[in-house]
Amino acid sequence: MRVAFIHPDLGIGGAERLVVDAAVGLQNRGHLVTVYTSYCDRNHCFDEVKDGSLHVRVLGDSIFPTNISGRFALLCAILRQIHLVIAFLLDGTQYDVVFVDQLSTCIPLLKLKHKVKVLFYCHFPDKLLSKKEGLLKRLYRLPLDWVEEFTTGCADDIVVNSNFTASIFHASFTSIKRIPRVLYPGVDIPSKMTSYSGLLSAIQQEKSIFLSLNRFERKKNISLAISAYASLKCPSKFQKTMLVIAGGYDSRVAENVEYHKELDTFATSLGLITKTIESSSPEFDLSDINVLFLPSVSSSDKAALLERASLLLYTPSFEHFGIVPLEAMLACTPVLAINNGGPLETIEHNVTGWLQEESTKQWSLVMEKVLEMNATELEKMGQMGRESVMSRFSKGNMARQLEENLQDMKERPAKTDWVFYAGLGLFIALSVLLLIQVIA
Repeated sequence: MRVAFIHPDLGIGGAERLVVDAAVGLQNRGHLVTVYTSYCDRNHCFDEVKDGSLHVRVLGDSIFPTNISGRFALLCAILRQIHLVIAFLLDGTQYDVVFVDQLSTCIPLLKLKHKVKVLFYCHFPDKLLSKKEGLLKRLYRLPLDWVEEFTTGCADDIVVNSNFTASIFHASFTSIKRIPRVLYPGVDIPSKMTSYSGLLSAIQQEKSIFLSLNRFERKKNISLAISAYASLKCPSKFQKTMLVIAGGYDSRVAENVEYHKELDTFATSLGLITKTIESSSPEFDLSDINVLFLPSVSSSDKAALLERASLLLYTPSFEHFGIVPLEAMLACTPVLAINNGGPLETIEHNVTGWLQEESTKQWSLVMEKVLEMNATELEKMGQMGRESVMSRFSKGNMARQLEENLQDMKERPAKTDWVFYAGLGLFIALSVLLLIQVIA
């Protein structure tokens, strides 16, 4: 099959990881794959994009901004995606199927591509991710939410990342009667590492590492990890530990910059000694550090951290799926997560990790328990986690299931032609709406 992927910003994040893994997986199974995106920084992307393993084309980045004075980000994202898809259509390359994720607005326009079938991967309904505070915000979101539901329903097939997301999808998009299929994200199944990175060698070997691995966003609730760590009771054990907070960070994103500063200030207010290491830092003196921040951690350092950590602290609530716990379990590292959302489908309580309420006290107790466990107990729990991931969540399984979905969709009749005209009308309406917002 000839497969095109449409993704807004090919940076570093959970959605981007899934897109890259899906594209590489299909490519490895003999399909011709191209990823189309509005933006891709080759210095801030996954290795498969950086080294050219994937064919990536950047289109549609010359008309619409990412926001207008810090506002209207969703509307601008929609218009940028439509610009991307128009450029994609004008390109003339023929594809059998198109994989779209995050934004569904472009789907009617994609149907202009003769006989092409469109699969939409719903990470989570966007209408539920925005805080509708105030009358004007609700009025602004009303047409955009309708557009999301309408255009999602135009897809030839719909898949979601978990049973949790499937239930939310069904409750949110009441006009869509189809039941979306579940396609779990996958993770690499590498052999165990035998050496650590230069960064990890700077952390004393006897220290137990508590690891938080998330994007620097407020919804990730990273402060829970800091407050729980600061609440550890035994001073002698505390001195032999370190909390490492690593993950996706983009200096272009104001929230990333602001939240990092907020977390650093919060940790300092609790009496913790902090340090931030950028990728360009020349040396690492970590002897007296309690909390280590690693913005934009490299793939090699991330892998080493996951293997070295005694416990992964996965702090988001109602996470749609959560790929990081799988990566940790694959590295034989137990996981502590909040007992809701996607982790309920991936973590087995007291077997591969722990599921607890969002409570500083409860989390601190689990962290103390980990410090008291002997190496054999931790190794057994870690091995159980690895076996669970290998049997249920490998990238190979994901690619095989996606291939089956795409082939099945390809053989079914396409959606009716009325969506062509709906797409054109939608583009005009959104353009007018943006102009009205700018003028106002």
